[in-house]
Order: sequence, then C-alpha cells, then structure tokens
Amino acid sequence: VQLQASGGGLVQPGGSLTLSCSAAGRTFSTSTMGWFRQAPGKDREFVSAISSNGNSKWYADAVKDRFTISRDNANRMVYLQMNSLKPEDTAVYYCAADKLRLGHYYTGATGTGFDSWGQGTQVTVSS
Repeated sequence: VQLQASGGGLVQPGGSLTLSCSAAGRTFSTSTMGWFRQAPGKDREFVSAISSNGNSKWYADAVKDRFTISRDNANRMVYLQMNSLKPEDTAVYYCAADKLRLGHYYTGATGTGFDSWGQGTQVTVSS
C-alpha cells in the first residue's frame, strides 16, 4: 500500500484539524490503518488505529476523547479528526498500514508491525 498524508498546518491551541491519508493498492481495504506522530527529539509514538471494516478503533491515552479516526474504504481514505489541540500535539503525523495485523495499537507503541508508511504531515499547535 502506498500512502500519502495531508492536512497538517498551524493551528492555535484549542483548535481543530483533520488529517487525511490517501492509499493506493489492493490491500487497503483489508489492512488495519494507523496514525503515528513524532515530535522533535522524541521517538515515534502511536496515536490511533482503525480496523479494516472500521468497527474497532484504538487511541493513545493522550488523544482519547479529542481525536477521532475514520476510514472510507470505497475511496481508500483514512482520516484523523483532531479537536481541542494542545501544544504537545505538535509533531509530524504519519499514516501507516498494517496488512498482516501484526501491529501494536496501544499507548507507547512505536510502529512495530506496520509495513507501509506515508511521508508525514506537520502539525504545529501554537499561539
């Protein structure tokens, strides 16, 4: 699966952004999809994931109740709606595909098991 993330930008604290990830490839509809982020000087970290049919969703503790992941299999898209953004959400956000469902979908996971990655989109939360 080839992935391309978009939608990042500069937003004030408390604001909202929606990230999009477009996918190319036949395995998209059977892959668990995830979002990760990496802040300067820090390791990449898990943000959220969604199962292939959209019925199961996972969130890191830091974004629970603020971020919402969704997907549109017909159009091969994954979205991350981010509300109530905080300065600590500033990072490069990456979408990733887990074709074999070997990934880890919990707070602290760093991307193990995800086999395809997009190029990242910068999110900056600052006044």
